[in-house]
Amino acid sequence: MPYIKKGTKTFRRTTLAMFFGGFNTFAIMYSTQPLLPVFSREFHISPAIASLSLSLTTMALAISMLFVGSLSEVKGRKPLMIFSLVSASVLAMFTAFVPNYHMLLLFRVLQGIVLAGLPAVAMAYLSEEIERGDLGIAMGLYISGISVGGMSGRIIIGILTDFFNWRVALGTVGILSVLASLLFCYLLPPSEHFQPRPLEIKMLTKSMIDHLKDPSLLCLYGIAFFILGSFVTLYNYIGFQLMAPPYSLSQTIVGFIFILYIVGTFSSTWMGRQADMHGRNKMLWIGLLLMALGACLTLQTSLAIKILGIAFLTFGFFGSHSIASSWVGHQAIRDKAQASSLYLFFYYAGSSTGGTVGGTFWQAFGWGGVISLILGFVSCAFLLSLYLNHVASKHQQLKTNLTPRKQTVHV
Repeated sequence: MPYIKKGTKTFRRTTLAMFFGGFNTFAIMYSTQPLLPVFSREFHISPAIASLSLSLTTMALAISMLFVGSLSEVKGRKPLMIFSLVSASVLAMFTAFVPNYHMLLLFRVLQGIVLAGLPAVAMAYLSEEIERGDLGIAMGLYISGISVGGMSGRIIIGILTDFFNWRVALGTVGILSVLASLLFCYLLPPSEHFQPRPLEIKMLTKSMIDHLKDPSLLCLYGIAFFILGSFVTLYNYIGFQLMAPPYSLSQTIVGFIFILYIVGTFSSTWMGRQADMHGRNKMLWIGLLLMALGACLTLQTSLAIKILGIAFLTFGFFGSHSIASSWVGHQAIRDKAQASSLYLFFYYAGSSTGGTVGGTFWQAFGWGGVISLILGFVSCAFLLSLYLNHVASKHQQLKTNLTPRKQTVHV
C-alpha cells in the first residue's frame, strides 16, 4: 500500500484524527494544573503536594507507556489508541465526584495508566503510515492538537472553577473528551503498513536495550526529559505567583494565561516544516534558546513582559518537542513504537520530576528559584543537542566513507 501523502483526503483525515487525539489526551492529563492553588487552599496541602495531582499522572503514564508500546507491536495501533482515549474520558468524568484528595490522586494515577495508549503509539503510527518527507508536518499537526487541548482544557477549567467549582470543571472536560474520542475513532484510517508479531519478551527486551545503547536516541531522550520538565515547572507555579500580590489575578484570568499555548500550535507545525527543510539540529538549537530567553523574561515584574516571556518559552518548547519527537521516528530502524515509548517515558519523567521539584524551589527561593531550575534544565538539553550533533555528524561521515566510490577507468 502507498504511504499517506500531504494534500490527499486520507492525509487530512489522519492529521485531523491525531489532532483530536492529542487534544483529548492533554486536556485530560493537564486538567488539574490550573487547580493547584485551589487544591492547596481547599485540602490544606503544600504546593508541592498539590502538584502530585499532575506529577503522579504523568509518572504513571510514563511507566505504562513502556509496556503499551511493546503491546502495540502485537495488538496493533488503532485499537489501543481508541481504548486509551475512551477509558481515560470516562475516568475524567469520575474525578468530579471524588470525596477527598487521596481518591483524586488514585483516579489521576488510573488516568495516567490508560492514557498511555495514545502518546505511546501515535508517533509510531505516523512514522509507519505517513510519507517520510511529510512526517515533520504531520507530527507538527499532531502536536498542535496537544497544544490546543492543553490550552482549551486549562481555560475551561479556570472559567468553570470561578463560576461554579472545580468538580463541575473536571466533569465538563470529561464530557468534551468523550466527544473527541468518538471523532478520533471515526476519522483515523486503519494501519496499512503495520505488521503484527508474537509477543516475545526476550526480543522486546533486547530491542529496548539496543535503543538505550544508541547515543543519538539517548540524547533525544535526555532532551525530552529536560524540555518538558522546564515547561511544566513554569506553568505549575506561575499561577501561585500571579494569584498572589502584587498581581492578585483571579482564577479565570490565570486560566487565560494558558491561551499562550496557541503559539505552540503554530510553532510545532512551523518549526517541524523548517526542520524538514533546514536541518533538525539547527531548529532545535533555536527552540532551546527561545526557551531560555523566555524564562529570563519572566523574572521581570512587569506583567506584560512576564507574559511575553511565557510566550517565548512556550513557542520554543513546542517547536523543540516537534523536532525531537519526529527525530526518534527517523533514528529508530525497527520497533518504532518502543523507541517512541522510551522517548515519552523520559519526556513525562521530566514532567513529574520538574513539576514536583519546582514546588520545593518555589517554597525555598520564590520565583527566582523556579527560573534557576528551568535554566539548568534547558542548559542540560542544549549540551545534549551539541553532543547529538557531534554523534550525527560522525555517523554521516562513517556512512560516506563506507559508500563505494565510482572509479574512473583510463584506456
